[in-house]
Amino acid sequence: MAKYKLEYIWLDGYEPVANLRGKTQIKEFKAFPKLEELPMWGFDGSSTRQAEGRTSDCMLKPVAVYPDTTKKNGALVMCEVMMPDGKTPHPTNARATILDDPGAWFGFEQEYFLYKDGVPLGFPKGGGFPPPQGKYYTGVGFENVGSIAREIVDTHLDLCLDAGINHEGINAEVAKGQWEFQIFAKGSAKAADDTWIARYLMWRLCEKYEVDMELHCKPIKGDWNGSGMHCNFSTKYIREVGGKEYFEALMAAFKANVTQHIAVYGPDNHLRLTGHHETQAIDKFSYGLSDRGASVRMPVNFIKNGYKGYLEDRRPNSQGDPYQIVSVILHTINSVPKTAPAKA
Repeated sequence: MAKYKLEYIWLDGYEPVANLRGKTQIKEFKAFPKLEELPMWGFDGSSTRQAEGRTSDCMLKPVAVYPDTTKKNGALVMCEVMMPDGKTPHPTNARATILDDPGAWFGFEQEYFLYKDGVPLGFPKGGGFPPPQGKYYTGVGFENVGSIAREIVDTHLDLCLDAGINHEGINAEVAKGQWEFQIFAKGSAKAADDTWIARYLMWRLCEKYEVDMELHCKPIKGDWNGSGMHCNFSTKYIREVGGKEYFEALMAAFKANVTQHIAVYGPDNHLRLTGHHETQAIDKFSYGLSDRGASVRMPVNFIKNGYKGYLEDRRPNSQGDPYQIVSVILHTINSVPKTAPAKA
């Protein structure tokens, strides 16, 4: 038997954006614990805006477990928050109510800024701005990416891969101090779980560099890119059947549900979705082939492949809740009748 360090992780009750919380307990297991072996655990909900002091107990229900190679016998345990009975989902528990389609594939492109001393890395500490955007995107060299950012993002990549998260890539982004990591998973709940754990790993890693990950969608006003979390999605039907008629009906449904989508695509999105800086305006809906200024982008070969493959919703922002994002997308997809593609 070995003692395992189980870091239980959950979302608190803060609004409009929940924070990640974590605490660790020690349990003995013969080998790395399976999900069904992990016990529920209580916490003080009055300290996380999830309960009052006189009835403060909430419960943590493990829903996913990942190896944590930063610790000997370490495990990261993603949890749902439950009421004291351990059976009723807490009102802040968005995961418990999402549509979970195992055949749905989701990829999140998480953009973020690295901040130190109140400004993005590379911005002058006393105020002012670095040179304008241009050379930072996928840039190399101290002038473009600084001295510690690449070490942080490369280490984060390794931590995610060690945890079994399908981390698909990283790059420096358009604005100074801005970066992106990409997470892909099959199954809507797994994609959201993996993205939250990837965020947790980044925040925890940044602690030792005295740096913060800033997820606000427009932390630097003016002629600087905001941060999105573009959501690439497909279902088995979109990948294997598709067709122009179905695609156009799907886009009509997305247009009809703009309000529902924007409501869960992250706060302050009006600051980012302006029609500039590779975005469509928040009050408009559009789609286009390879169009990064559209609400939904079709990859370059989507039409050539018979309107089959995946699509990219470019509206979710960097603070969006992956649980709510995958759910609203699936709700809209499920509202569209499946139609066989026209024969050539």
